[in-house]
Amino acid sequence: MSGSFSYQSPNAGEQHEALGQSDSFLDFQEKLSRAAQVNRSVLLIGERGTGKELAASRLHYLSKRWDGPFVAFNCAAVPMSLIEAELFGHEAGAFTGAGARRRGRFEAAHEGTLFLDEIGNIPLEAQEKILRAVEYGSFERVGSSESIQVDVRIVAATNVNLKKRADEGRFMPDLLDRLSFEVLVIPPLREREDDISLLANHFAARMAMELDWAELPEITDDAIECLINHDWQGNVRELKNVIERAVYRSDDFLIEEKELIFDPFAVCEQLDRGDTKVEMPIKPVNTVSVKEKVEIEEDNSSPLLFGDSIRALELKLLRAALEDTKYNQKKAAEQMGLTYHQFRGLYRKYQDELGES
Repeated sequence: MSGSFSYQSPNAGEQHEALGQSDSFLDFQEKLSRAAQVNRSVLLIGERGTGKELAASRLHYLSKRWDGPFVAFNCAAVPMSLIEAELFGHEAGAFTGAGARRRGRFEAAHEGTLFLDEIGNIPLEAQEKILRAVEYGSFERVGSSESIQVDVRIVAATNVNLKKRADEGRFMPDLLDRLSFEVLVIPPLREREDDISLLANHFAARMAMELDWAELPEITDDAIECLINHDWQGNVRELKNVIERAVYRSDDFLIEEKELIFDPFAVCEQLDRGDTKVEMPIKPVNTVSVKEKVEIEEDNSSPLLFGDSIRALELKLLRAALEDTKYNQKKAAEQMGLTYHQFRGLYRKYQDELGES
């Protein structure tokens, strides 16, 4: 299989895209497209950060239900005691705090798709009710005996072995059978070596646009090799964080291996070891250093407020650095002890008063 693929969910932000050209990724997308055409439940299996909700969204928008609602529910984000009420709704007074009738996710997803993420976390009591809703298309709100009819397609996702949980009595085998008409495994990033460079450059370009860079960043070959050799336990989400962090902290448009920080919590380990010196990744904007010839002139006859003094000093430093470097902004930034992007932020602040573009 050859070619490349990209997809952006219609109801997601721009950065939530699926991109890839590796065989494993394209094979998964082909299977997903095929499964979308059949009005049956699908179970997505994938590690954290692989894009399970994005895959579910694509499956919905490729299906005949594309013009119906796509409702996502993270089963791990809600206390077990509230999952049933969240899924099926409740009547007023059904329990403490239930002041009014409320629709659940099943009703909200009528004639559309309900995505149940981390479905392995659902308690057995709620599983029984889900099974009935899947089999018969009906359920009752919490605190009600009235049956409600819905037409919902279920797409479920998990990063645990549901078959093992069913064998252990922690997941209903009948529900697992109903959810797994098709089981699709999302390939982890470590199996998508051909996609790492593509994704890294995509995320770098997006971050540069967000930071209003004048140029797109370039990732060196050594940095790309380092990315390929990483194990990516957090998959695409982790890669996105690493690249955005590197672009944000970079002094120029070149992203080198030394700027790839895979563990932002390493500083915590230093503190745990009792290290008194912890190196910061970037220089704070306020810790600028300039040539000794730049001095703050004191004028006791007309004292300035603190904010005015800072403004006057920043302008004086900018003018001196630009004049010394013949208005080479990168060199001026170095002279002031700033990163290029810190300098650009300061420069834009006073651009009109500097009289240079």
